[in-house]
Amino acid sequence: MTDTNSSSFWSNQYKLGKTGWDIGYASPPIVKYINQIEDKNLKILIPGAGKGWEVEYIFKFGFKNVFYLDFSSEGRDEFKIRCPDFPDNQIITDNFFAHQEKYDLIIEQTFFSSLKPSLRHNYVEKVSELLNPNGKLCGLLFKREFPFEGPPFGGNKNEYKNLFKNKFKIRYLHTAHNSIKPRKGNELFILMLKS
Repeated sequence: MTDTNSSSFWSNQYKLGKTGWDIGYASPPIVKYINQIEDKNLKILIPGAGKGWEVEYIFKFGFKNVFYLDFSSEGRDEFKIRCPDFPDNQIITDNFFAHQEKYDLIIEQTFFSSLKPSLRHNYVEKVSELLNPNGKLCGLLFKREFPFEGPPFGGNKNEYKNLFKNKFKIRYLHTAHNSIKPRKGNELFILMLKS
C-alpha cells in the first residue's frame, strides 16, 4: 500500500497529473457556507489545501485571517502564482499532524479522504486540538466507498457519526445538495462544533 502520508507521494501525483481531487475552483457547498459567515475576523485553516482554491475564494471574499496548509510544494507553488497578494506567513508547508496553532474554523475539502482510514481517529483528535473552544469543522466527506485502493478513501454517515461523536457535536451531516456533477449524491456536508 502506498504511503499517502508523505509529501513525496503527493508531489509525484502532481508531477504525473493525477489530481482528480482538484476541480479547478472552490467547491460550491463550501462557497455557500462561507458566504453566510458575517465575522470576517475568524481564523480559518484549510488543511491539505492543494492548489488552494478554497483559500483563494475565502481570502478574496474578505477573510484576511485564512491559512493554507499542505506539505507538498507543487500545489502551493501554483497557488502562490495565482494569488501573489496572499501573505507568505499564512502559507504553511508542513504535515497536518505536526502543525501547532489554534483556529476558529477548519474547512474540510478532500483532505480527510486522502488519509488512510487508519489515520482517521488521529485526524479527529488533531482537528479538535487545533480548534479554539467552540471552534467548528465544516466541509465535505464522501458518502460512498470506492472499488479500488485509495486515495480517495470513502466512508458513510454512520461511520462518521461514530468517529466524531466523542470530540464534536454534530450540527449537520447530510447529503450536499449542491455538489459538483461528478460527486452529486456522493458527498455529505458536515458542520461540527468542538465539544
